[in-house]
Amino acid sequence: MQVVYHLGAHCTDEDKLFRCLLKNKGALAGIGTMVSGPGRYRRVLREATNALKGVPATPELQEDLLAAVMDEDHAERLVFSNEQFICAAHSVLAENRIYPQIGEKVQWIRNLFPEAAAEFHIGIANPATFIPDLFGRCKEEDFAAFLAGVTPTDLRWSDTLTAIRTAVPDARIVAWCNEDTPLIWPEILREMGGMPADMPIEGENDFLATIMSDEGVKRMESYLASHPVKTAQQRQRVVTAFLDKYARPEAVEVEMDLPGWNEATVEALTTLYLEDLARIRMIEGITFRAP
Repeated sequence: MQVVYHLGAHCTDEDKLFRCLLKNKGALAGIGTMVSGPGRYRRVLREATNALKGVPATPELQEDLLAAVMDEDHAERLVFSNEQFICAAHSVLAENRIYPQIGEKVQWIRNLFPEAAAEFHIGIANPATFIPDLFGRCKEEDFAAFLAGVTPTDLRWSDTLTAIRTAVPDARIVAWCNEDTPLIWPEILREMGGMPADMPIEGENDFLATIMSDEGVKRMESYLASHPVKTAQQRQRVVTAFLDKYARPEAVEVEMDLPGWNEATVEALTTLYLEDLARIRMIEGITFRAP
């Protein structure tokens, strides 16, 4: 059995990926992939993880967990998604790192089904936008207090992914940039669901509909219907062209009105992020998806 854990990150996905997989629940069941609503598994897995604290679940407990989270008698691949798998939003930047507790937590999660093949999937984001988004998610009022003890230029996603790699060396790890999600959305879905390249995806354009005008989505779908693409790269070129023309400004433009956070801050953090992406691509054992 394969078990996929989508870790978020916070402020990157808002459950869009999992909601789309749920739309395809029946088709996915046909290929042996099980997805259940978050209410079915999040509390159950959280309580089991916190109770075990890394101790491998017994066969009996695993049977109980499977009975609680799935309707089917058997599944070859289970997919779970929860941006709170590691911690709540207010703890993401503790210890001046991004998810400092992630190594320990993925070990705990891995041992829920210790005999299964485990996969951890995570979308990462430019700290220039990730930090303000986290601040908004935490509903704090004082940005300086929120950043107390945090030096934004010290934060590296490569440290986060290396910690996962070290903690669960037998697990498959898949990562991508949240900024690339509009272009590689179908590929991320297929990766998580174990879907073959020719399997139709209901809701394939759901994500684009959140950042593109209704007219743009309709025109793009009409174009794709009359000009079928054969490769992911061809689809990405089409999506890029339509986003250039029909993207909704409020959905793609980031407005920041935070003390001490200015254009120079964004430029500096973005440069460091791009350098960090080069390091991530060099981490052995990380599958990094990009357009």
